[in-house]
Amino acid sequence: MEEAAPVPQSATVFPILGAISLAHLLNDMMQSIIVATYPLFKTSLDLNFTQIGLITLTYQLTASMLQPFVGLVTDRRPMPYSLPIGMGFTLAGIILLAVAPSYGVLLAASALIGSGSSVFHPESSRVARMASGGRPGLAQSLFQVGGNAGQAFGPLLAALVIVPRGQGAAAWFALAAFAAIAVLLKVGGWYRDNRSLIGPRPAPRTTESAHPRRRIALVITVLATLVFSKALYTTSLSSFYVFYLMQRFGLSVTAAQIYLFVFLGAVAAGAVAGGPIGDRIGRKPVIWGSILGSAPFTLALPFADLFWTGILSVLIGLILSSAFSAIIVYAQELVPGRVGLVSGLFFGWSFGMGGIGAAVLGRLADTAGIEAVYRICAYLPLIGLLAILLPDLKEDRA
Repeated sequence: MEEAAPVPQSATVFPILGAISLAHLLNDMMQSIIVATYPLFKTSLDLNFTQIGLITLTYQLTASMLQPFVGLVTDRRPMPYSLPIGMGFTLAGIILLAVAPSYGVLLAASALIGSGSSVFHPESSRVARMASGGRPGLAQSLFQVGGNAGQAFGPLLAALVIVPRGQGAAAWFALAAFAAIAVLLKVGGWYRDNRSLIGPRPAPRTTESAHPRRRIALVITVLATLVFSKALYTTSLSSFYVFYLMQRFGLSVTAAQIYLFVFLGAVAAGAVAGGPIGDRIGRKPVIWGSILGSAPFTLALPFADLFWTGILSVLIGLILSSAFSAIIVYAQELVPGRVGLVSGLFFGWSFGMGGIGAAVLGRLADTAGIEAVYRICAYLPLIGLLAILLPDLKEDRA
């Protein structure tokens, strides 16, 4: 992809959206390697479920704590080449993961990978909106599907590459980091040449007149609660689904990883739909239907046999994942001119809640059993009822 001349704001820049989605795929594929190697490290380092949850917590907290700060800083001062620099942290984390001799070093590798994510997500979300050409839902979905596809391919590649060859084979994924850096250097050049697409930051009085602060605070709280329910349930599957399948149905590590790949593939497919549907019918119906609509299937999952467990996990992934793109764009429209801050806040909150949830669920799995995790988490999508409190922003603008 060559550097392009500045483009009119009405044009959707699909090459840039494709590039940033590819970088998101590579970024999240490397991140998912952490989760995919849990069975390997559980055996080699004799870890319990609580320690596994703490690995996720370390990665998710480093990924979440810095994201709002990065977004706030880059709202004021765009940094086009921060994207490849952030990917450098991920590269260092992957190399350290491949050679980690102890639990402490494993935590340090997770922290490095999380730090890279904290830089990548808010700025790449801004690039997606810049290239959207007035179709932010489509752009956010294309960006999001790259990450979800990466999360799906990570466990599959780990099953094919790392599980048979051992921990050191994780170093091969450093090649993905180098490829992502090359792509992001090109994206950074386009970002630098098209800063005008960011648009002027609106004055605070303008934002307040459109949406009073009390209303903004209520809506952000509701959205954050919905993201919490989605992130915690998704974490229960991404972090412990393999162990659940191995314990309840007696599957091998490789077979269970394939089931995880199918679930995460459904998550990627669902992410494609949420944004464009939101562009057409509005964000609120998508948010409402996505989170609450998955509840019947999550409630049935703990009682299903192996065949129906696979079917239900696919349905849950398809439905639940369509919400996040809609939530991000809804929040960006609620607080215009704060794309980086809003993106960093919600990506960070999602990572943070996922990390804390993984630690709590790991402790629950140690004390009450892995099956109890899914019986309790089954009720999380019912929190989607809170979506009734969200205003219709299209009506507000009219």
